[in-house]
Amino acid sequence: MRLDLKLYRGYVNDQELIVFGHVFGSWAPDKYEIDRRGYHHAKSVIKMFTINPIKNAEITLHFKDLEIKTRTLNDGYFRFSIPYNEYLDSGWHQYTVTCQIYGKGIVARGELLKPFKSKLGIISDIDDTFLISHTHNIFKKLYVILTRNINSREVFGDVVPHYQALSRAGQEEEGKFNSFFYVSSSEWNLYQFILQFARMHELPKAVIKLKKIKTGLADFLFTGRGGHDHKFIKIKDIISFYPQLKYVLMGDDSQQDPYLYERICKVFPVNVKAVYIRQTTRRRKSKVKEVLKNLEEMGVETCYFSNSGEAISHSKKIGIV
Repeated sequence: MRLDLKLYRGYVNDQELIVFGHVFGSWAPDKYEIDRRGYHHAKSVIKMFTINPIKNAEITLHFKDLEIKTRTLNDGYFRFSIPYNEYLDSGWHQYTVTCQIYGKGIVARGELLKPFKSKLGIISDIDDTFLISHTHNIFKKLYVILTRNINSREVFGDVVPHYQALSRAGQEEEGKFNSFFYVSSSEWNLYQFILQFARMHELPKAVIKLKKIKTGLADFLFTGRGGHDHKFIKIKDIISFYPQLKYVLMGDDSQQDPYLYERICKVFPVNVKAVYIRQTTRRRKSKVKEVLKNLEEMGVETCYFSNSGEAISHSKKIGIV
């Protein structure tokens, strides 16, 4: 049996360290090339969703002086949430995970983030927030995923300078940055695509949190669909983990972002500085406008925009860039 191990970017504060990943009895989704063309690209995408996670596999985390074991869940997912109060410089740090199963062993290395001191954290959706995805039309979305490789997918105009400005805001020393988190209803199968796409377009380096992995072709047909409560939980966890920060929430009106962000603002009434919602259709949605009006009455700055130039102007107006 083939054995593969995929790690994701973790994060740490002054009390706790969190890293996570998957173990597979097949190639991990990131092993399939995402820059092929035509039929070969479609084949790679389909293979990314026809994988074989391994449950109850024993894995070991190695970080600094730590060596801790756990086992994978039924979907091959593992997560280390462990106490950690040792001094650690701000920035990105490398960790290692090893796995031994079926007489085979594998080693993988990942990164975790200790944020720099700042006043701002940015939590952003992905599809139709910075990556053009057509999530309002499932058939068009699937067509784009299957026919356009990573080199032909696009970001919205001016979204990169806006995100880069948010990353630098208030950071005067070279090399320091505000922490970014990309939280999406896309599945872990698409992690490597998102990672490389963000790197290709020079979007800020971020911790990425996605939806439960899918393992079959039928699942692929409903990629990014279904409930979005997992996003609420993941965003709530981030804010609870770094409660000293003021957050900017970036999303769009194609699915549930406005309503999820409203719930977040109600749960964390002093943590959210601003909410940005991209307009994805010709007309602004009346229900979204109502939500944003309610947020403004709660003291949260809002911007409902059709192009990122408007969002940049708003960020300058309220003094966060």
